[in-house]
Amino acid sequence: MKLLLIALLSVSGGVAAADHWHSFMLGLSIASLAVGSCYWFAFRSSRYPQLAFLLLGLGMLAKLCVTVAGVSWGISQQLISSPLVFSLSYLFFSIVTTYLWFAYRDRGVKVTQRLLQKFA
Repeated sequence: MKLLLIALLSVSGGVAAADHWHSFMLGLSIASLAVGSCYWFAFRSSRYPQLAFLLLGLGMLAKLCVTVAGVSWGISQQLISSPLVFSLSYLFFSIVTTYLWFAYRDRGVKVTQRLLQKFA
């Protein structure tokens, strides 16, 4: 049900932003890349638990760098025709992508826990 609601909101947002399609798609792509890079750094496994805070900081720095680079590239290529559509698209898809990454990770952790309980 949650995925259907997310898909419905995404499609309706795309239809509402039909005049500014480039801004909408740029917000989607930059948000997905930024959250993905943050997730990749922040949730890496390490032998040293002391590195967790450093990896979280690197993840946030990666998200900031990807966002700044994407926005500056979008402005230089004149792809952002409506800053309002871009910022709302970026905000929405950053929340959605974060939810999807955490749902994916939570599902993987639950499967691993079930397997460990089964073979323990």
